[in-house]
Amino acid sequence: MSELITEKTLEEYEAFVQSCPKGNFAQSVLWAKQKPMWTWKAIATRGKDGHIKGTLAVLIRKVPGTPFTLMYGCRGPVCDPADHDTIKDLLQGAKQLAKQYKSYVIKLDPDIPSSNEQFRNFMLGQGFRLKEGGKNFEAIQPRYVFRLNVEGKTEEEIQAGFHQKWRYNIRVAQRKGVEVKICGKEMVPDFARIMLETGVRDGFVTRQPEYFAQMLDNLGEHCRLYMAFYEGKPIAGTLAIHYGDKVWYLYGASSNEHRNLMPNYLLQWNMIQWAIETGCRVYDFRGVSGDVSEDNPLYGLYKFKKGFGGDFTEFVGEMDLVLNKAVYFAVEHGTNVLKDVRKKVYLLKNRK
Repeated sequence: MSELITEKTLEEYEAFVQSCPKGNFAQSVLWAKQKPMWTWKAIATRGKDGHIKGTLAVLIRKVPGTPFTLMYGCRGPVCDPADHDTIKDLLQGAKQLAKQYKSYVIKLDPDIPSSNEQFRNFMLGQGFRLKEGGKNFEAIQPRYVFRLNVEGKTEEEIQAGFHQKWRYNIRVAQRKGVEVKICGKEMVPDFARIMLETGVRDGFVTRQPEYFAQMLDNLGEHCRLYMAFYEGKPIAGTLAIHYGDKVWYLYGASSNEHRNLMPNYLLQWNMIQWAIETGCRVYDFRGVSGDVSEDNPLYGLYKFKKGFGGDFTEFVGEMDLVLNKAVYFAVEHGTNVLKDVRKKVYLLKNRK
């Protein structure tokens, strides 16, 4: 039997999510603060000993001009993926919420590798459909990532797994005088400016400065802004999140100037060091393309992350439990069109 998390059980909920191997910052109430336009609800189920054994947090948002909502459980559920009874309890709780909020879909993208056919088949048996998509960044969350196992390893052991050119590039940045600092909100405008420069160069839409500043506030000690400086000038930056047994590389930006100083390599190394220092199991480089052919425009990103010796990981993908077919088709189709238009307008506006 599932239950809704309340103020009384919130601390217990957070402790479970942080301790579970499938825990993710996106399932934390801290992340809900970053999404104020959404309603956050969390469901839990308990074992015979009374302790929580599985959870699922969902974000709920109204579809403009309709009485319907979208329900999204980013990187949920959090539990043993082989514990089907627990997952059934959590899904039953989500369905009850969906009825209350008139949700047209329950959308999940679990932290489960695509090789886990048992999990995929179980979810299909529960009525979910795998959302077909391309191999780039069409989904809400990246389907393909690089993950580096840092558990119980020293810095020397981890660097030994890097491509030799990557170790050399880290030393180049250090030798040329690039300095990496952990910064506060005072550096957000510079980070956002460099992020915009990166987005225009590489063809993706970026966030407003306020979003990054709010992230530092909302996640507190779980979030760090790393900035790389050369001769006192910021030339690159990254945002990273530490939660549970993982550190994620969330955002990265680099100026068109001084790229020959290799600041991005040194920034990655500093974030990996954070994972080592905090006793993490995983450092997550986040998204890459699933199309690893060298003629793919995104191959450079894949090659950069691959050089740090992580494991190329494909998740099972986005899963939808469709509760209203007509609304689902209309909203999903309209959202894809809107994304394409928004991206084109953004790049035209900001390209100089």
